[in-house]
Amino acid sequence: MLIREAIREDAEQIIAVIKNAEESNLMLFGPGERKLETEQFTKFIENIHNNSHSALFIAEIEKKVVGYLIVQGNSPSRIAHRANIVVGIHSDYRGQKIGTALFSYLNDWAKEKGMYRLELTVMANNTAGVALYEKMGFEIEGAKRHSLYVDGEYMDEYCMSKLL
Repeated sequence: MLIREAIREDAEQIIAVIKNAEESNLMLFGPGERKLETEQFTKFIENIHNNSHSALFIAEIEKKVVGYLIVQGNSPSRIAHRANIVVGIHSDYRGQKIGTALFSYLNDWAKEKGMYRLELTVMANNTAGVALYEKMGFEIEGAKRHSLYVDGEYMDEYCMSKLL
C-alpha cells in the first residue's frame, strides 16, 4: 500500500471511492445525493495544493485508489493551528489498516506543518469509525444532538479531536 498526496490525474478514482463511501450511509452526504464532476474535483485538488495547511492524501493498492483523507486547515492566525478531517475507505478494502495508514501519514504531515489540533465529526452509530479515530488518538469532545437527519430519523454526531 502506498500513501501519497493526490494529483489531478487521481480525480476520477477518488470520486469513485467517495461515492462508494457515501453508499455506507455513514457520511454527511447520503447515497447518490452528491454529484461530483471530474473537472470540478480536479480544481478542488489543485486548490488544496495551494493551501499549505490543507492536503488530500490517498491510499493506493496496485495503482488503484482505495481510500482518501482530506485535511483542511485555516489561515486566520487564531485558528491556523487546527484542521478538519474527512476520510473514506472503499467498502472492498475496509478492515485492512488503510485508515490507520492514512491517519499515521496525516500525523507526520501535520507535525511537519506545525499543526496542533486535528478535528472531525462522525455519526454516533458509526462504531467502526469511532473505534478507528480513538485508536489513532482522537477523543470525543461532545455530541451534537440530532444534528443529522438520516432515513427519517434524527442522529447524533460526535465531535472528536486530537492534540499533537
